[in-house]
Order: sequence, then structure tokens, then C-alpha cells
Amino acid sequence: MRKLQTQGVHHITLTGADRQTSIDFWEGALAMPFVFDQPNLDNPDEGHLYFDPGDGRLITVFTDETRRPDPRRTPTEPGCVHHLAFNVSRATFSQAVTRLDERGIRHSGPKDRGFMDSIYFTDPMGLLIELACYRFEPPAGCTHADVMIEAHRLRVARGDYNIAEEHLADAIELLVTRRQQSLSQHRGPADPY
Repeated sequence: MRKLQTQGVHHITLTGADRQTSIDFWEGALAMPFVFDQPNLDNPDEGHLYFDPGDGRLITVFTDETRRPDPRRTPTEPGCVHHLAFNVSRATFSQAVTRLDERGIRHSGPKDRGFMDSIYFTDPMGLLIELACYRFEPPAGCTHADVMIEAHRLRVARGDYNIAEEHLADAIELLVTRRQQSLSQHRGPADPY
């Protein structure tokens, strides 16, 4: 038996309200360029809008001119989507509260997640949206996932409850030591003073 190897998220499709509400939220509030528009090929009564969330992949939205925004929280029972998280820069994250407040969008305020900061709010159809900002940049040639797995291993070995910045810094040092050669015979900490 062989696996089906995935290579990233291709797209995520959501059920939206009407066309203009969807465009106003995904492009007008979250600055995702509106890149493609066609009918829903499985339901000709719906539109299918495509947005670029910033990495060239796609968020797509089924629209129906008879659907109106419904701010009630979407179901969170097992099997349901709890929330979607989008990566933002530190500069954007620092402006999130102000920019959400300017639009009258209720939000959680910044949340400390140890390895990242988050803020939560809902889309016009009640789906919880998270803006997430990592507290680190991975070293050259590494991914965020590379740093996270090493930070996790360090956290578990130390018996800590959750990943914190100390684990991230130590994981990054470990990855650089493993991946980058050095002419030094001793690469441990030193005190030059």
C-alpha cells in the first residue's frame, strides 16, 4: 500500500454570501487580490470567485445573490472547520486592531501563542478567521515547519507546557549548526571578553 503524497494546500473553497459582500471582505478587508471569476461548475446558480491569499495559492468562494451575510458563528462540531489562519507580517499584525476597529469588526485582540501572535474575528458568514504572525524567521534553507519540529522536540525534552521563544531560538541555532559548515573545531558558546 502506498501513500498519496501532498505538496501543499491547492485551494480552500468557502460558501459565501452574495458576490459583492465576498469581494468586499476578501479583497476589500483582507487585501487578497480577486484573480478569477466563473460560475460554480457544479451549480450554475452560484458564482465561484478566486482570491490570492498572498502565496499564489487560492481561496475560493461560492456566491449566491440570494444569500445575505449571516454573522452567527459557523458550526464547530467534530468534522467542521473551526477556523482559517492567514500569515501576516509583524508590521501588518501591529496594525490589525486599529484596522479592524476602523471597520467596526469585533475581534479577540492580540493573543500570545508562544511561537506566534494571533488575532481572531469572523467573516460575513460567521467563519472564524485568524491573522497569525510568527515570532521567528527560519534560517536560510529551512521552513517554519523545520523550526517548529525542532522546537517541539526541545519543549518535550525539557518538560515544558508549550513552545516558547527560548525553544525557537535554540531550534534555530541547532538547525544552523546542522546545516551550515564551519572551519571552527569548537562551535560551542564562547565568551570573548
